[in-house]
Amino acid sequence: MIIIKRHYSHPFLLLFTTVILLLLLPVSDAADNTSLVYKVCSDEKLHDPSGVYSQNLKSLLVSLVSQSSQKPFFTTNSGTGQNNMIMGLYQCRGDLSNTACYNCVSKVPYILDNLCGKVVAARIQLSDCYLRYEVVGYKQVPETQLLYKVCGSKQANGDGGDGFEEKRESAFGMVENGVKSSNGGKLFYKGSYQSLNVMGQCEGDLAIDDCGDCVKSAEEQAKAECGDSFQAQIYLHKCFLSYSFYPEGVSSTMPSSTAESAAQEGTQKTAAIALGIFAAIIFCCVVFLCVKSVMDKKRDGTWK
Repeated sequence: MIIIKRHYSHPFLLLFTTVILLLLLPVSDAADNTSLVYKVCSDEKLHDPSGVYSQNLKSLLVSLVSQSSQKPFFTTNSGTGQNNMIMGLYQCRGDLSNTACYNCVSKVPYILDNLCGKVVAARIQLSDCYLRYEVVGYKQVPETQLLYKVCGSKQANGDGGDGFEEKRESAFGMVENGVKSSNGGKLFYKGSYQSLNVMGQCEGDLAIDDCGDCVKSAEEQAKAECGDSFQAQIYLHKCFLSYSFYPEGVSSTMPSSTAESAAQEGTQKTAAIALGIFAAIIFCCVVFLCVKSVMDKKRDGTWK
């Protein structure tokens, strides 16, 4: 009887394990919409010798994150009495699913701790959501106070950029009406007017008329702060506004939300194909090394 002894080398085992792991790994969503946009951290640290504030803040964040899997906006308090109560809230973009909302909000506590530490008030704005908290009794911020802005570098030329100003005014009127009549009370609107995309949203507990006024203030500040820029993002304390103008026309006639979903799906398919090719290459290398090892041992007389 012939006994065949196979001695697998460590490189073979390593490559084989790598292939298995690559095939088991899920394809991640390459379009990450939870990147940091800006932060606001109070200069005043929590005076917390007993640890009560820290515990209340931890409980608050846990509560907010847990609710984000069920609704796009939530506000609550943690603690008892006026001396140690903390108010907090989160809000996700109005067109996000509950899963996407949770994925966004759940990242905030880690970012908050790293960027702000333990302070009496803080706000973290990510691309698709924001979370803020403050010790009850902390100084209030006006609803229309400008917190952050992003102005595009490209601007309309002397003739108004192919009717840019007129189109922007029409789009602004759409978003003002849209946030007040949004379905589900999300105070959110996303749409387009000709070659200009626009989006606006108010904080979930704002009254409808106050929401319209806040968005109108954001529009005025967009014009004042960004002039005739073709793109702008304006973040006020209680509302948000953004617009993008494409003089050459948008590349697709789909609504922007559909186009984004298609782009995201295309990115995922591309990543899956790339991963498959990479795994196939490694598998071929494994087969080659295995065959080479067998042939070498056969030549050396290892098989007996």
